[in-house]
Amino acid sequence: MINKLKDKLYQQVVIFDGAIGTEIYNKGFFINTSFEHLCLTNPKAISSIHEDYISAGADVITTNSFSANSHNLSKFGLGDQVYAINKTSAQLAKNVSEDALIAGSVGPVGKVTIDLTKINIIEILKEQIAALIDGGIDFIMFETLVSKNDIECAICAINNFPETPFVISCSVDRHGDLLKGDSYSQAIKLINKAKKKPTALGFNCGEGPEGLLSALEILKPEIDYPIILQANAGMPKHIDGRNLYMTSPEYLTTYAHRYINFGVRAIGGCCGTTPAHIADISRSIKPLAKSEYTSKLIVHSEEEELLEPVETKDKSSFGEKIAAGKWVTSIEITPPRGYDLSSTVEKAIICKEAGVDAINIPDGPRASSRLSPIVTAITILEKAKIEPILHFCCRDKNLIGMQADLLGCACANIGNILFVTGDPPKLGDYPFASAVFDVDSVGMVKIQDRLNRGIDIGGKSIGGKTKTLIGVGVDPNAIDMERELKRTREKYQNGAEFIISQPVFDVLALQKFIDNIKDLKNFPFIAGIWPLASYRNAEFMKNEVPGVVVPDSIMERMAKYSQKEDQKKEGIDIARESVEQIKDVIQGVQVSAPFGNVQTALSVLK
Repeated sequence: MINKLKDKLYQQVVIFDGAIGTEIYNKGFFINTSFEHLCLTNPKAISSIHEDYISAGADVITTNSFSANSHNLSKFGLGDQVYAINKTSAQLAKNVSEDALIAGSVGPVGKVTIDLTKINIIEILKEQIAALIDGGIDFIMFETLVSKNDIECAICAINNFPETPFVISCSVDRHGDLLKGDSYSQAIKLINKAKKKPTALGFNCGEGPEGLLSALEILKPEIDYPIILQANAGMPKHIDGRNLYMTSPEYLTTYAHRYINFGVRAIGGCCGTTPAHIADISRSIKPLAKSEYTSKLIVHSEEEELLEPVETKDKSSFGEKIAAGKWVTSIEITPPRGYDLSSTVEKAIICKEAGVDAINIPDGPRASSRLSPIVTAITILEKAKIEPILHFCCRDKNLIGMQADLLGCACANIGNILFVTGDPPKLGDYPFASAVFDVDSVGMVKIQDRLNRGIDIGGKSIGGKTKTLIGVGVDPNAIDMERELKRTREKYQNGAEFIISQPVFDVLALQKFIDNIKDLKNFPFIAGIWPLASYRNAEFMKNEVPGVVVPDSIMERMAKYSQKEDQKKEGIDIARESVEQIKDVIQGVQVSAPFGNVQTALSVLK
């Protein structure tokens, strides 16, 4: 059997379906019915659930066979229908899509008793697995395993089917222990010793999205397999005799982003999740996941005639200063929502006169729609006579369009570009917009480096070479710090020449991040600084801006004042103190202008 799941997991982030049992319950079938038996008695109901998940964007459909073993079916007098139910469950799932992978769901058999020994459990699992294979599944998904014994029995059973790929998915508490109390570390040792290895390891059910994130933080360092994560839609609430799950699709998607940032390779849902949850996750996650994979494909060919790039000091005035190790300053001004740039130019002129080195121009921050940042950069350069640092986002255009813009920037003498992956549209005011994400920021650094060497994305000469100074963003507060450091090194190795960080409020986190990249020589670090405009602004930064951590101590300082002007002054003082504490380990600052107020930003620099 070809291991299709393995291929997918290494090419993209895979979207699994959501709950089947709670969807059946929502269709009016009660719990005193064998839900698995419905594969035979009401196949249309089961097929419609699978179809809904396919429409939602699922890449993997799970069979309705979780409890379809002889031990559990016997409770309904159906112990002799194991083969028919399991085979049909696989066929029903397979019939809804030619492209989706089919996961044969196998849950725990039950408690080991005198009548249900370990040997019997293995035989019961073997019977169910054989029927699912005959039905045409692509791999076996052992789900909701809650003890070391469950895992051991699953491995012993699947060893009898050497050609069939499988996944071990466990239920753990927020501390990373199996729900029956066994240590997951012991479970990992058991899995690693097995003769036949799983394609991936998973976590499902448990305490909801936040609880699984806590467990993931603890357990990920121990796992060398691709990880599949399927959270419940929160903890159920008992209302009018029914168990209802209250977690919204948007909330679950927020955690899906965090799981992906931790390197999880597949996302789905467990109890209480619906096609609406999966649709929201699929729409938000798939473009981002694709970009990181595509970026790895962009490499220099030995056959390409690469030119030697222009030195950093010769690319721009900003590049000359950072190459010389001089202190640099920039102020971030966001383009307007309309098309009148007069106010933006006036602010840039004020910054120029105050001695600021450059103006940072964001590209659709938080997936907002604003005036073209390239047009803004050109206008500021021409009318304010100050260099822009153009943020270049990968979200809105494909590779061809992005390369065209990069060449346009070279033509217009836009010499400094900061490459960022960008926020997905779901986070902004236009959640219905499509995201492209052909590549991520690592891929864009590679592309610009090629252009700086005279070669385009197709390996063709551009008749010269661009001389763009390549900047990148970093997040010193990343949840998955190992991944953030790895990506920072990839950016450096592929041609990045300076760093600008997310806004820094936690100084210790920034200092620790810089210590971790000390081996990257001549990689100037510019700290992002955001002077908080008010306590409400602090709440917004703390709770709604990805990659920003505002410590409780700062929230307490902002809360001491009731008047907005006093809060604003305190925000400036906090920003100044941050710069003072980190100035010896950085080469400059990028100060944001909250709500377009450049005087606030300049107050920090004074």
